[in-house]
Amino acid sequence: MPFSKKGAFMKQTKRSVLIFMMPAVVLMIVIFLYPTLRTIIMSMFNAKSVTTPLADWKFVGIDNFIKLIETPLFVRSMANIGKIWIYNGIATLVLSMLFALAFTKDIRFKKFFRTIVYLPNVIAAIAVGYMWLLYVYNSRFGLLTTTFSKLGLTKLAEFQWLSSDNMFLSMCIANVFGNVGYFMMMFIAGIEKIPTDYFEAASLEGATGSQRFWHIIFPLTKGVLRTAIVLWTTRTMGFFALSQVFAGVNTYTPMLFTYQTLFGTEVASESINAGMAAAAAVLMTVIVVFVSLILNRAIKDESYDM
Repeated sequence: MPFSKKGAFMKQTKRSVLIFMMPAVVLMIVIFLYPTLRTIIMSMFNAKSVTTPLADWKFVGIDNFIKLIETPLFVRSMANIGKIWIYNGIATLVLSMLFALAFTKDIRFKKFFRTIVYLPNVIAAIAVGYMWLLYVYNSRFGLLTTTFSKLGLTKLAEFQWLSSDNMFLSMCIANVFGNVGYFMMMFIAGIEKIPTDYFEAASLEGATGSQRFWHIIFPLTKGVLRTAIVLWTTRTMGFFALSQVFAGVNTYTPMLFTYQTLFGTEVASESINAGMAAAAAVLMTVIVVFVSLILNRAIKDESYDM
């Protein structure tokens, strides 16, 4: 191909690539970039609602962030979300890994069991929450009350799962139930990607199950674990549906605070402050980014040479 024709072909190819990328770029700007920048800017202004004209915005600088820190309910919500991130995160990821280890072995009906564990993820979180609230935790005919009564465990049968003191625990159990399947599939994908040569070599060396996990599976799935923690952080910061179902001060979360600050509560609308809601959203985003940066530095991928 002559040089002139080759150059024209390359230009036409680049032009075609730009044309095909343009719709995606436009959607990215409209759906993601513009709302993100608008939210960041709004966090530094006093705006009554998201539809308030820009001319009516009043610049307040970092006052919205200061108000957040000085708001007891928001501080309480951050404490709650911190406990959810730590306690639920440990329970969810540990159970997910255990299920992944079990369902990557050569057992019968493992695909069926995987489906059963993953099933809560295809059901709306609000529906899962009400299932636990109205059926599992019901003090009269709930699953736990009935089961413990039949087993003769009177104290456990009389345990008030939905009391104000125990509401947070009940919500956390429901949250773990709804998330285990999602992360289990991530760990399964990571484990099944490990070459079988490693496990065959370990078998020849007489390695035990725990030795295979700590010296093969865990090091080679660190990247998956890092991604899982980042996604867990994102899902936790977006924790909303279950905090609506298990309503109470002990279950109040930053996302619920943001929602009520942005749209008002069911009984009052004078608390609406779009600028403060935007500041809360920006703060939660910064936390997710900060955790992601720390994890990228702290957890490194490992590989072995055979």
